[in-house]
Amino acid sequence: MSSFVDFRNVWLAYNDELLAQGQFAVEDISLQVTEGEFIAIVGPSGCGKSTFMKLATGLRRPSKGTVVIDGKEVTGPLKITGMAFQAPSLLPWRTTVQNVMLPLEIVEPYRSQYKAKKKEFEAKARALLQSVGLAGYEDKFPWQLSGGMQQRASICRALVHEPKMLLLDEPFGALDAFTREELWCALRDLHAAQKFNVILVTHDLRESVFLADTVYCMSRSPGRFVVKREIDLPRPRDLEVTYTPHFTDIVHELRGHIGAYRHPIGKTGAAVPQ
Repeated sequence: MSSFVDFRNVWLAYNDELLAQGQFAVEDISLQVTEGEFIAIVGPSGCGKSTFMKLATGLRRPSKGTVVIDGKEVTGPLKITGMAFQAPSLLPWRTTVQNVMLPLEIVEPYRSQYKAKKKEFEAKARALLQSVGLAGYEDKFPWQLSGGMQQRASICRALVHEPKMLLLDEPFGALDAFTREELWCALRDLHAAQKFNVILVTHDLRESVFLADTVYCMSRSPGRFVVKREIDLPRPRDLEVTYTPHFTDIVHELRGHIGAYRHPIGKTGAAVPQ
């Protein structure tokens, strides 16, 4: 099966001076992600998780190596992705459904069709909001929603233009534990229904194990993948699985790798030891 995301020996230094000094934010990143796969990236603060996201979206070009997504080398910002962050950043003067429709006003081919198909697009946005439990809140403003509701709307906004890949940077980090678990289930259901690729960056190991097909652990800076762990929990998963011994064992195994001391290495070597 061909890879949807393919990082080939990717190194990134943030400027020419750091490159000349051999100081990299991430080094020797190689990974292959199949179409529809959900991966999570975990690691200590400052290890390069967000840098990896910038490379995956085309916001940063590698200093060395190549990034290939959907069969094409990434040379600039990608249009086939949706993104959601820890802060929902909804526009306060727009209703929830208007916020969700924003990408349809900006991203082609929807932008050129927007006036003619506005009612159709609005119906699509409302259906998406209803699918994540926001029925009845479509015409409310962001300040009338709880933090969890705002984050649900943010994820809908990231998905409304049907991107092939969803990138999530600590999307549930600011929420309480109960709300976070509700959103895990909402994201699980959306992914099961639409089969888009997901790259999730998180500090929460339970979150990564519950949601992902594969979890990658990054070392301390300069970041590189030190562990690839396939999550052998059957789908569909419900929250009860998080209380099972096998789930707990996987979480403890990953915790043992986070921030592990990494010996100096040369310029070559496997980025993801099996």
